[in-house]
This record gives sequence, C-alpha cells and structure tokens, in this order.
Amino acid sequence: MRRLLAVLVIALVIQPAAAQTTKSRQKLYITNSAGNDVTIVDVATNKVLGTVEVGPHPHGIAAPATQDLVLITIEGGKVGELVYLDPITDKVTKRINIGPAPNQLAVTPDGRWAYIPVNDGHYEVVDVPAGKIVERIFTGGRPHNTLCSADGQRMYLAPMGNPKKVSIAEVSTHKIIAEVPFSNVVRPVAVTKDEKRLFAEVDGLVGIEMADVPSRKMISRVAAQLNDEHKKVGSRSHGLAIRPDEKEIWECDVEHMEVHVYDITGKAPKQIATIPMGGRVYWLTFSPDGKMAYISVRSRNETAVVDTATKQILARVPAGKEPKRLLVVTLPEK
Repeated sequence: MRRLLAVLVIALVIQPAAAQTTKSRQKLYITNSAGNDVTIVDVATNKVLGTVEVGPHPHGIAAPATQDLVLITIEGGKVGELVYLDPITDKVTKRINIGPAPNQLAVTPDGRWAYIPVNDGHYEVVDVPAGKIVERIFTGGRPHNTLCSADGQRMYLAPMGNPKKVSIAEVSTHKIIAEVPFSNVVRPVAVTKDEKRLFAEVDGLVGIEMADVPSRKMISRVAAQLNDEHKKVGSRSHGLAIRPDEKEIWECDVEHMEVHVYDITGKAPKQIATIPMGGRVYWLTFSPDGKMAYISVRSRNETAVVDTATKQILARVPAGKEPKRLLVVTLPEK
C-alpha cells in the first residue's frame, strides 16, 4: 500500500512539470496565387517543410484562435471553394463550394463563423463546423478583404470599387451596423484590438489612411516618404499589418519594392523606416510575439523574414508561383 501511494504522489508531482515543459511549434503558410498550392515553412529554422496542393489560385488564408484548422479560399476553377486544412497533418479534410473568386476571408476566434468576400458584390457567411453558407451580405463593389475584431463580435468588410468605405457587420446578426468612409477605393485594412483606429490602403496613395472608428470618420492621411527616383515611378500600396505590440504599422509599396514602417503611438502615423525588399511586395504578417515580419516578395517567388527590431532581412525563403497571403500557426507539441 505504501509503495502504491508513493507511485501516485510521484505521478502527481511529475504531471504538472511535464505540462510546463510542453513546447510549441510554429509554421508559416504561404498561398501561391499563380499556382495551386501552399508552401509550409518551419518558423524556427526558416526551412520549407513542404507544399500541399489545394486548388487553382489559392488566395485568402485564416485560422481560429485554437489554431487547429486553417481555412483557404480558392479563387480559380469553375466555382470558388473554401478548403479546410488540418495543420497537424497538413492534409485537406473538407472542401465546400462558395461564390466566385473568393479573396481574403476572416474567421471568428471560436471558429464558428467565416466571412468570405466573393466576386458578385457579397460577403458570404459560412457556418464553419457545418460547412455551409448561412447568409450573404451585399456591399457592392468587388469584395476583397475581411477582418474580425479581437473579441469576435464584429467583422470589417472592405470591398474594392465604388463603395470607398469599410462596412462593419455584427456577427450575432450578420447585419451591417456601421460604415467608415475613406477617400478612395479601399484595399487592405487593419484595425487595433480596441477597435478605436482603422487603417486602410487606398488607390492613388502610397501610404496609409487612418479612421476613428467610434466617430466613423477618416482623420489622417499619410503619404509615404519616397526618394526622388521612386517619385518618378507609379506604385500602389498592398499589404498592411499592425505589429502585435500595436506601436507600429507596416505597409507594402508594390512597385517601389519596399516596406514602410510607421509609428502609430501618436495622433497620426509617422514613418520611421523604409526596408528595401529587392522585388515586388504584396502582403505581410507578423509572428505572434511580433519579433519577425514575413513579407511576400511576389516577383521573386519568395518570402522575406525581417527582424522587426533591426528592420533587417534575416532570411529569404523560397515559395511557389507569386506568393500572396501569409499566416503563422502555432501548434502545441510535447
């Protein structure tokens, strides 16, 4: 009996210690927009683990807070598709047909709802566990980008074209409850965790615009600082993300082949750095701790890994044809 009690005590002591030593592994997923696959990269080593075929012209990518599912939109083919990918096995587990040419989707943190922009002027609301469309929200224009609030209660819908505004939908009702206008056609957007500030890239501006969400007004327009040679070359901004500590926002300048970094701790964004990328850039994302930025250098078929403190490129990772959207997924492992 004493021996049995001793074994039980040892087991109880060891179990929490084992839990504390559990490590996490991170993978970077890159959609290759001119191909039919996704490149998978080991974040710890910046080495390619492999690729998975998902369908022609993969575009958007998103994951819930649990990080146990990756959702990918397939823009090519006869119909649009939403692909379910298991990040543990990197196998496709489900496919459902959705509207035409779906772009960048967003998913609620609990994994229940995905909002998907499609090419007929609507955002489709998908019940993710059920794998079916339950609602279609009309915004007009060319639905293109989507963001979910940190608490999962609102979706920010950013169509291209004439709307020139971002619509805010209430997730509980799937209805639009507010609109935030910008000066021109809206491209990628980013919102702070407290939802007080909404940033957008717009046509006709290399730089960013900032809106006050509570008042539904654009309050700042900041043009990027360009050298004299770049001022002679037309370009556009496409790729926007807030660093996790929310002190900076990074913007991709496509044709000038560089990334601009802005301090957003003050009343208006202030450019503090320019990072030459050596090729046309298109999208970026950050590691969860904010120490690394991953930037799609589409014309070089690669992703650049940038140290966010030094603003230096640490590695260039080969990808597929014209890499576009990026996502870092954290997987628990022992």
